[in-house]
Amino acid sequence: MSVYKINKIDSLIKDNPYVGRGIILGKSSDGTKAIAVYFIMGRSENSRNRVFVETGNDVMIKAFDEAKLSDPSLIIYYPLRKLDNTLIVTNGDQTDTVYKGIKEGKSFAEALKSRRFEPDMPNLTPRISGIIQYKTADADNMTGGEMSYELSILKSGDESGTVCNRYTFSYEAINGLGHFIHTYQGDGNPLPTFVGEPDRVELSGNLEAFVENVWSNLNEENKISILGKSIDLSTGEVETIVINKNK
Repeated sequence: MSVYKINKIDSLIKDNPYVGRGIILGKSSDGTKAIAVYFIMGRSENSRNRVFVETGNDVMIKAFDEAKLSDPSLIIYYPLRKLDNTLIVTNGDQTDTVYKGIKEGKSFAEALKSRRFEPDMPNLTPRISGIIQYKTADADNMTGGEMSYELSILKSGDESGTVCNRYTFSYEAINGLGHFIHTYQGDGNPLPTFVGEPDRVELSGNLEAFVENVWSNLNEENKISILGKSIDLSTGEVETIVINKNK
């Protein structure tokens, strides 16, 4: 198999009952937009009791039914925040850690050095994070259409969670190509952690069609919410799509 193979996103998720939480970052096929997609899944009542809510350029997670929220830790956070020409997407409250770090002039990897995998024994769920940095045509002294992105995973180095392994993947954007990282290989007890490099995926069609394709191929019982955001690399115009199972 070629290391340059580009996968269809449905082939990576449609037969997997529990992908967990997933991030896809990349550049649209026509080269005009930066693309970010994030989804969450859940098995417990507490996890499934959630919705994505837009707040300006950011997206936050809220409880669908506040009366049924038993434990907000690890499940209530901002999965997506925008800071100037930077878009941050993560599967936990490390979104705010990266946001603060970038404001302080730190790199993506430096900002995450203070964080570890989630303390949810026995799963030790990895923290996955992504960042897109771009330049628009109307920015001073900048050339339009430029973007790059990074993905990170912080995961336990052993079954007892005594050490944290940190991996950062940096990409120069290619038209129509995205990279996909998620928390779990599939269902299980404990849940098997994602291994290897992020998968190369095709970013075809418009944002709405791509988000709908991901959503329709996620396990119906376990999927909860999905968001997609595109940024026009010429104008900086932002488009956001949110789909919640809870309505």
